[in-house]
Amino acid sequence: MRDDTDQTITIVSGLPRSGTSMMMKMLEAGGMEIVTDNVRRADVDNPRGYYEYEPVKKIGRDASWLPATRGRAFKMVSMLLQHLPREYSYRILFMERDLREVVASQRKMLERQGGQPAATDERLEMMFARHLRQVGTWLEAQDNIVLLSVPFRDVLAEPSPWARKISEFCGRRLDTTAMARVVDPSLYRNRATDL
Repeated sequence: MRDDTDQTITIVSGLPRSGTSMMMKMLEAGGMEIVTDNVRRADVDNPRGYYEYEPVKKIGRDASWLPATRGRAFKMVSMLLQHLPREYSYRILFMERDLREVVASQRKMLERQGGQPAATDERLEMMFARHLRQVGTWLEAQDNIVLLSVPFRDVLAEPSPWARKISEFCGRRLDTTAMARVVDPSLYRNRATDL
């Protein structure tokens, strides 16, 4: 349900393969209106759907769609956050996941699509770690952004308390029972303990 009194834009962010689609599914189940176009269909890598919105990818050139997302939530990879216009207020749910798991998940997805990673796993982990430090420093400096870091593994282990914390962060009375119910530990593949 859209909250027309809420002028804040909610963004689910993080590295690709860090649990952003799971968080979008939780918000949707909780009753928050989400922004997605379903252009990218569910597949073996994201069987519950990707929850993407194509205009997000072009925010560096065109942000005219942003005002319509007030009171709603959309997904944006962390590499694009610095393109957010300063005139709006944002709350960001930032997904955190072990970088070994992120890299392994990305590699397997690329291999299924017939591609190859652009660098070794070790190199990718270093690049992602540097990026996360940079974006973290940038986020801390923004006075129009409130941030909640959400550990992917912890949400899978204890979805109910995290659902309550997320609902409180969003300033909504979300259905936290429904949010917790859609968390599916069977989709936790590429665990660090197995790598």
